[in-house]
Amino acid sequence: LNSTNTQLGANASIPAKPAQTRDTSPLRLGNRGTVTEASGFNPEEDAQKIYNAMKGAGTNEATIIEILAHRTIAQRQKIKEAFKQSVGKELLDCLKSELTGNFEMIVVGLMMPAPVYDAYELKNAIKGAGTEEACLIDILASRSKAEIKEIIATYKKEHGKSLEDDVCGDTSGMFQRVLVIKGNCSDKMLLLFLIQQDIYEAGEAHWGTDEVKFLTVLCVRNRNHLLRVFQEYQKISGRDIEDSIKREMSGCLEDAFLAIVKCMKNKPAFFAERLYKSMKGLGTTDSVLIRIMVARAEIDMLDIKAEFLKMYGKTLHSFIKGDTSGDYRKILLELCGGEK
Repeated sequence: LNSTNTQLGANASIPAKPAQTRDTSPLRLGNRGTVTEASGFNPEEDAQKIYNAMKGAGTNEATIIEILAHRTIAQRQKIKEAFKQSVGKELLDCLKSELTGNFEMIVVGLMMPAPVYDAYELKNAIKGAGTEEACLIDILASRSKAEIKEIIATYKKEHGKSLEDDVCGDTSGMFQRVLVIKGNCSDKMLLLFLIQQDIYEAGEAHWGTDEVKFLTVLCVRNRNHLLRVFQEYQKISGRDIEDSIKREMSGCLEDAFLAIVKCMKNKPAFFAERLYKSMKGLGTTDSVLIRIMVARAEIDMLDIKAEFLKMYGKTLHSFIKGDTSGDYRKILLELCGGEK
């Protein structure tokens, strides 16, 4: 490693463990991700290859892509452990010292367990002068209640502060009265609690009984119940629930409610739309593109790709290829998992 050669020695090597340490467990059933468990996995071998790719002058990014984009989160954690044990340094720190830009952001995200990555993204979204509401919505509208509880605990552990306090220290009035944050809250209630203070300031004077009822129904019912509610709502009103949200709300509040509804209806389609919007037109919203590709690669990327093709008539692979470049493009395409 460029930054550690003097301590490690240019000829340092990672001793291999006996063959019985190989992970030959079968793939998990029901995996709809493009990233699956690598067969014949040996974390010591992978750690050695990554170390060799970073030591000396320059970095072999192709090796890093080949390994990290084709290992599951669990397998990457074992690579981290093997690297730490043999090299004596944190793999994540070494990768940060060697890589830059969007490529670094993806690799860093891949090395984190899912709740750690979500907490990391949320922290980045709310620190500093402004708040990236899109990140709060993307994560908290799409994660399950159990996942959000784990994110909250992880955020506290990693950052020493509560997620609620970091985002909502200044909220008050009806916004807080409606959204009670306790351990038994629904994930969608947490999402709304975490939306920026400007929603409360913009909305409090205009919210009435109907809005409170709408919040209550949308935030506390389970998915199956809500899907039936959406169907009945359309029969009664003659209008889709999404159209009503667009008519009655605006700004981040509208975005939050739309995200909740879309995730309830079809989560892969929600992410397909977010990916499309991150790349269409001039420029790329890299933070959104990276966050979704990293977070969903092992979960439902196959379904997201299928929805993307159905919705836009083009493959996600072609969109990424046309909108990115260099090692950033290469690792994104690997996570995308092929042209079809």
